[in-house]
Amino acid sequence: MAPALYLQIKQHILDGIRERHYQAGDKIPTEAALCDQFGVSRMTVNKALRELTAEGWLVRTAGSGSFVADRRTESPLLEIRNIADEITERGARHGSRVIRLERQKADEKVAVQLGLRVGAPIFHSLIVHQADDEPLQLEERFVDAERLPGYGEQDFTTLTPNHYLMQVCPLSEMEHVVEAVQPSAGEAALLQVRVDTPCLLLHRRTWSDGVLVSYARLLSPGSRYKLRSKTRIG
Repeated sequence: MAPALYLQIKQHILDGIRERHYQAGDKIPTEAALCDQFGVSRMTVNKALRELTAEGWLVRTAGSGSFVADRRTESPLLEIRNIADEITERGARHGSRVIRLERQKADEKVAVQLGLRVGAPIFHSLIVHQADDEPLQLEERFVDAERLPGYGEQDFTTLTPNHYLMQVCPLSEMEHVVEAVQPSAGEAALLQVRVDTPCLLLHRRTWSDGVLVSYARLLSPGSRYKLRSKTRIG
């Protein structure tokens, strides 16, 4: 089944950004131009642009158009930190609970994030990272199963997904967006916080030698994040 039309437009723009056809600050085609190119309504184009803006890819200016946001961070390998190392460096003991580790088919949203077709095989993991038995971060990660077939066989109570990815496909580039959110009821239960607790949500995608390999959602209670990490999480 082909992705919804607005997702096709969204993916087209994302591909242009990833392939450097659009640089930070560049203006993308107008809504009218995209309507003509894809043969869709302005409402469909507007939905794609709204989502890209909400996710931090675009900046929209009334009367001027939509521009590529300056959001990508290209990092040396050692700057993509392993949460287990950060916890240990602060004198605490890292532990983890694996809530889910299973092979699935990519839905539309995950397919867009990983640059895959809808229905492509992926691995989906959900892990609670702990510092001295206190939940510190909820990591939800999606990985291309065809590129990383061994991901689903790992024991993530003894190593982190970050550590595994560094071993099999050293991560050379990342992009991330941080937002303030409140957890869902399920997330709050796993983190042992109230549903009205302010949290930081980090959306992170990582590349290895130019190949997109992973998309993760990293959720941490705000107060615990400030106490334990002054830079990146994950």
